[in-house]
Formats: sequence, C-alpha cells, structure tokens
Amino acid sequence: MPYPVRPDISHKFITVKIPDISTAGQVYFAPGFDGKIVKATSAIAGAIGTGDADLTLKIGGTAVTGGVITVATASSAAGDVDSCVPTALNSFTSAQAIEVETDGVSTNTVEVTITLELEPA
Repeated sequence: MPYPVRPDISHKFITVKIPDISTAGQVYFAPGFDGKIVKATSAIAGAIGTGDADLTLKIGGTAVTGGVITVATASSAAGDVDSCVPTALNSFTSAQAIEVETDGVSTNTVEVTITLELEPA
C-alpha cells in the first residue's frame, strides 16, 4: 500500500520535544535556511487530563496563522497524533527563531514530540 501523502523531496523535517505538554512553556530552534512551515504534527507519550492542550507555532514571536495543534483531552492516549497546516504568516528566514509554545492548560506530566515539515525557499 502506498504512503498516503508523499512530501516534496526538497522538504526538511525538524523534530523537537517538550518534556511536559501540561506546563506552560516553549522550545525554540533556528532552521538555518529561509523557507516556510508546511505542516506540524505532534505525538504525545500519555494521556492528558482536565483541558485540551494547545501547541502554538510562532516565528520571531509572531503567531503563525493556522499554526495551532490542539491535543484533545477526550481522545488523548500514548501515541495520539494531531496536526495543523499553517495558512499564512508561516515564512521564516535563516536568522529567525521558530517557537513551539504549549499553553499549560492540561494536566498530567506528558512528553510531546513535534515534527515540523519545512519547505526551503
């Protein structure tokens, strides 16, 4: 069976981890090239509780339009995958930091891994 979506061969993938999706905070990385965020996908390592967790993408401190991944409490479990597809304000330069921010609304100490698909300019 073929892979359902074949990413462009020129796209780059960056994976970052946040040790606890339920604690407000952020991680940053510098891509090292100019481009745009095409997609972001998260996977959690356990169930979260109390409220949905939002992961917000930002470039240079500005929120990416359509760049919020919502991890729903109701369907959360280890291996739960969620994603978003940004629609605007998703271009970056090699000198800008890309940020992934968690809002800390949920409970339970659960690691989240986020993979960003980036299209070089």
